[in-house]
Amino acid sequence: MPGTVKLRSIKKYGQENDSYEFSDEETNGTYMTMTSSGKDKKSKNGKKEESAIRVSFFQLFRFAGCQEICMMISGSVCAVLHGSAQPLMLLVFGMLTDTFIAYDVELSELKDPEKECLNNTIQWRNMTEEENLALNMTTPCGLLDIEYEMTNFAYYYVAIGAGVFVLGYLQISLWITAAARQIQVIRKLYFRKVMRMEIGWFDCTSVGELNTRMSDDINKINDAMADQVGIFIQRFTTFLCGFLMGFAKGWKLTLVIVSVSPLIGVGAALMALFVAKLTGMELQAYAKAGAVADEVLSSIRTVAAFGGENKEVDRYDRNLVSAQRWGIRKGLIMGFFTGYMWFIIFLCYALAFWYGSSLVLDTQEYSPGTLLQVFFGVLIAALNLGQASPCLEAFAAGRGAATIIFETIEREPEIDCLSEVGYRLDNVKGDLEFHNVTFHYPSRPEVKILDQLSLQVTSGETTAFVGPSGAGKSTTIQLIQRFYDPKEGMVTLDGHDIRGLNIQWLRSLIGIVEQEPVLFATTIAENIRYGRPGVSSDDIIKAAKEANAYNFIMDLPQKFDTLVGEGGGQMSGGQKQRIAIARALVRNPRILLLDMATSALDNESEAVVQEALDKVRMGRTTISIAHRLSTIKNADVIVGFEHGRAVEQGKHNELLDRKGVYFTLVTLQSQGDKALNQKAKQEMGEAENVDPEAERRSLKSAGSYRASLRASIHQRSRSQLSNIIPESSVPITGELGPRSYSETRVSREVNGKSAIPDDDSEEVEPAPVARILKYNAPEWPYMLFGSFGAAVNGGVNPVYSLLFSQILATFSMPDPVEQRREINGICLFFVLVGLISFFTQVLQGYAFSKSGELLTRRLRRLGFHAMLGQEIGWFDDHKNSPGALTTRLATDASQVQGATGSQIGMIVNSLTNIGVAIIISFYFSWKLTMVILCFLPFLALSGGFQAKMLTGFAKQDKEAMEVAGQISGEALNNIRTIAGLGKERHFVELYEIQLEAPYRAALKKANVYGACYGFAQCVVFMANSASYRFGGYLVRQEGLHFSMVFRVISAIVTSGTALGRASSYTPDYAKAKISAARFFQLLDLIPKISVYSNEGYKWDNFKGDIEFIDCKFTYPSRPDIQVLNGLNVSVRPGQTLAFVGSSGCGKSTSVQLLERFYDPDNGRVLIDGHESARVNVAFLRSKIGIVSQEPILFDCSIAENIRYGDNQRELSMDDVISAAKKAQLHDFVTSLPEKYETNVGSQGSQLSRGQKQRIAIARAIIRDPKILLLDEATSALDTESEKTVQEALDKAREGRTCIVIAHRLSTIQNSDIIAVMSRGYVIEKGSHDYLMNLKGAYYKLVTTGAPIS
Repeated sequence: MPGTVKLRSIKKYGQENDSYEFSDEETNGTYMTMTSSGKDKKSKNGKKEESAIRVSFFQLFRFAGCQEICMMISGSVCAVLHGSAQPLMLLVFGMLTDTFIAYDVELSELKDPEKECLNNTIQWRNMTEEENLALNMTTPCGLLDIEYEMTNFAYYYVAIGAGVFVLGYLQISLWITAAARQIQVIRKLYFRKVMRMEIGWFDCTSVGELNTRMSDDINKINDAMADQVGIFIQRFTTFLCGFLMGFAKGWKLTLVIVSVSPLIGVGAALMALFVAKLTGMELQAYAKAGAVADEVLSSIRTVAAFGGENKEVDRYDRNLVSAQRWGIRKGLIMGFFTGYMWFIIFLCYALAFWYGSSLVLDTQEYSPGTLLQVFFGVLIAALNLGQASPCLEAFAAGRGAATIIFETIEREPEIDCLSEVGYRLDNVKGDLEFHNVTFHYPSRPEVKILDQLSLQVTSGETTAFVGPSGAGKSTTIQLIQRFYDPKEGMVTLDGHDIRGLNIQWLRSLIGIVEQEPVLFATTIAENIRYGRPGVSSDDIIKAAKEANAYNFIMDLPQKFDTLVGEGGGQMSGGQKQRIAIARALVRNPRILLLDMATSALDNESEAVVQEALDKVRMGRTTISIAHRLSTIKNADVIVGFEHGRAVEQGKHNELLDRKGVYFTLVTLQSQGDKALNQKAKQEMGEAENVDPEAERRSLKSAGSYRASLRASIHQRSRSQLSNIIPESSVPITGELGPRSYSETRVSREVNGKSAIPDDDSEEVEPAPVARILKYNAPEWPYMLFGSFGAAVNGGVNPVYSLLFSQILATFSMPDPVEQRREINGICLFFVLVGLISFFTQVLQGYAFSKSGELLTRRLRRLGFHAMLGQEIGWFDDHKNSPGALTTRLATDASQVQGATGSQIGMIVNSLTNIGVAIIISFYFSWKLTMVILCFLPFLALSGGFQAKMLTGFAKQDKEAMEVAGQISGEALNNIRTIAGLGKERHFVELYEIQLEAPYRAALKKANVYGACYGFAQCVVFMANSASYRFGGYLVRQEGLHFSMVFRVISAIVTSGTALGRASSYTPDYAKAKISAARFFQLLDLIPKISVYSNEGYKWDNFKGDIEFIDCKFTYPSRPDIQVLNGLNVSVRPGQTLAFVGSSGCGKSTSVQLLERFYDPDNGRVLIDGHESARVNVAFLRSKIGIVSQEPILFDCSIAENIRYGDNQRELSMDDVISAAKKAQLHDFVTSLPEKYETNVGSQGSQLSRGQKQRIAIARAIIRDPKILLLDEATSALDTESEKTVQEALDKAREGRTCIVIAHRLSTIQNSDIIAVMSRGYVIEKGSHDYLMNLKGAYYKLVTTGAPIS
């Protein structure tokens, strides 16, 4: 392979640059075997500059066929025509204005009794024609039929409107359809290509990343090539036409207006910059508070035990202050810049009208209509340029997303599993041989896994691979399947290099059973059928019988049609394993690979599965990797691996004599690790104590103890030991004694995996706004001022239309001096309005951000307070994991703002806008107003439509894609299994079938959207045509002044858009209400055990007399497992009680009942004769000190951590030091440079275990508790620290009631009472000597010297 060197070199560049975009390119680089050296040199320097976007805009459309190209071209043409409609309308508008003004001039001239209309010109009555001519009396009259003219203009408008509707519809629907068709192609190509990639590629690309690419990234490409393109073209055309019209009709005015625009641009840029920076600061500030919340919620048991709830709420609150400050600053700055921009815009209006009017009146270059055309032309151009820019973001995002997707589509897989090339041998013996194979995984090129491995596997024999973990055993199996190709050397099958064989054929010869078998979410029969396409039912049954699976399948209600659940979650480990074996057998493979096929099973299942495997091995080439001696002993050849080489091979006895790798592995287990053996024996011993019936029950209830999660955690740690245990083949992990709950919990988690998302999105009724406002009540002055500012801002728009029509009115005034004065006044007024607008925007921004941030802080505090007040059982629920809760504090609380602060501002703003507009227009002409109001609902609808269009599109797509997403997710997660079974094609086909529905939906949507869009765009034109026509009628018949027509129309049209804007804010508002509801749910939750309440007994002389009477208990999150089963035990004041027993027997649970983290389901816990459920919680916990196995420290100083022990009072430094002395901690602390001020790091990471343990003891001592609970306080320590800690504990125990849970018998021999627990009740209790004489369970434990786990 000549490319190898090149491969590495490119890989290196990626590492040198270390750039973060690289994760994807680097893998691409790794595989480009054909690179010319020139390109190499460039890539070394150019790689860094190489951007994340390497797809030009037009390359997005590379998958378009002729039809799509035609669609896109015609869509673009429509968009260009549509874009020119608005400027076209301005031409009509200008002519219309001139007509109105001419008519008005004529009217006002004829009001003069001295003048009359003669020969269509206005003349002085008492003069001759010549005299009139000499006086320049040429004003025409009597020619204008205003109603007729207006009817014409109305027709123009209607025509443009109809055109816009058709063009808008075509433009949108053509683009969306074309995009949908191309996206369909891209999705299919991408998935097909991903499924063809070699496994090495998947090692370098995470599956989660691929899943998001398939959903989000392809949606981004869709956004970049669908309606956005059409809309961009349309807006850009409007921009060009508007400017061109401005320059063509009046270049002077255009230049003056353009000269102001940089000010607006600078304002916008600065605002964006500041907001980004401040948002960053705010997030950073909140991150601190978030870290506090996370730390507290993760260690909630410690917080509860030491009564630190209120302390923590205050600490959290302190950290919220800075986040609040930044939030307020952000609001202020946004208000400032928005105000600034409005101010500049009004200045711009003033300047334009002032200069424009001088051009109209003084030099008479323009007609008033031209002035309006130029002014609005430039204005519309600027607006559309602004609206076109979001499209550019979509294009950039799409190109970024396309870069990686297209590169994947182009990439040729190194090992193409779907290719047809390669030999198929006629008859296969099954001899495998490795010739000097060297290999490293593509994801870790620096680690050599196989090093010059040479090895022969003879056909028909069983070969076992053993060796420490990481020696390359599983890797050899993957090379046989050709998941990877070796970097040097070759693997041969019957003498043929497997690289020359057809992959699908090669894999069809091989059956593999892995440690973690993967089943697909379908029926058992289908799962077995995956082994070989077109297999008959008889074959399936035969395979199931061979795999010892037939009986358990027939016991299931639906037999072979039972669904196995997501990832096989409904089956136990042994059942999954046997189905997987049946699936491997149905292929009738020549070569059988067993990769630790039984290591994840408990004894019983293992025996069954092992038996099945032994049956199957006959007459096949079998390679078995195993960790249990019993499974390997009778292999024909055992191969010992070490450091990627086969260091020895032979039969069991030969290898034992050689004293090599195999020998050490065996002895390591059989003698060296006595403890393990004893543990096993002890378990056997314990099992004798337990009636066999219960034993069977517990095995059943735990189902697959080693449900897959558990196994994967154990898998590696166990293979380290390669548990080859002598003969008895006792499973090393897990106790045969009472089963600890974690296993079943795991299996439940696995089963529940698919169920998790449903709970999270439980439907909540949106909260009533009144309640949200109640929480915001203290901020009413801010909200009042903010609303006032918003109201003034709302009034600005209609005032603008007043001024604008006033200017038009001045153009028809007869007296020039009067005219000038009027115009100057209006321009000044514009400036004034701008100033007012500036101040009110700032006021609105500041006031609302202040009230919003204060609300957010208050809600976060309340929410956190409520969380800490819940009983511990609530935190056991996976929905309330620390991560989920902190996210809830971060997002929900800040989203609630959306329903108060700025939202109120928005609503007030829109309402005053509409209110003022309607008042103005009714005042000036109620009839015209009525006509226009008929169009208002449509205007509002169109505004709403456009808002909906932007949001709705993505959501529907997402839902439609979910099924396809499940298929692709399952395929990518289990890619190895699929490759091993050669099922890639099958999944590609399934996926493509699922893509049909979303595609159909997209096509349907194209038409709906097109129609909505066209309608929204043409409403304005229709409204204008009706109102101007009616206005003409009013001017003629009722003598309405023409400026009133403009006044009324522009007032209402601007307010209509405001209504649209307000409705576009609703999604935020709805989100806020739902977040608030989720939050209030939390605040209204009444905990079963309330920390904050003052109810319950308190008494003075607390002695510490404890009695458990018949306690039964199950954890709320695992109601099916009885943890305590009638616990009876009592301790007198000052005595020490020790619990011993295997893990999961309920020792720690009894301690938790005493702390009142939980209450027993039946039975009672008595403290000094009072029932614990009736005692005040805070009082009870203040009398108990606890030291647990893994003490949790907080991220603050040592002194602070010790002080945490008593949160009821202020503790002096002397108290801290005396506690530290008692805990044997003082000397160590004084040796530190910062002594007691040393920070312990998060979770105490700066300290050793013994040191942490002693701080925890000091923390327990400082509260001077009456009851001391030691939960395995020394089990995690080495001997030396244990001594110190044990001394400290013995000191601490003096004069207190003490409950000890211990693992080492030496630590409890001198306890007053020792209670041996099993399965949730006490089987024997008494002093050490008494129990030794009993010769019961305790005696066995002591004599075997086993650690009690």
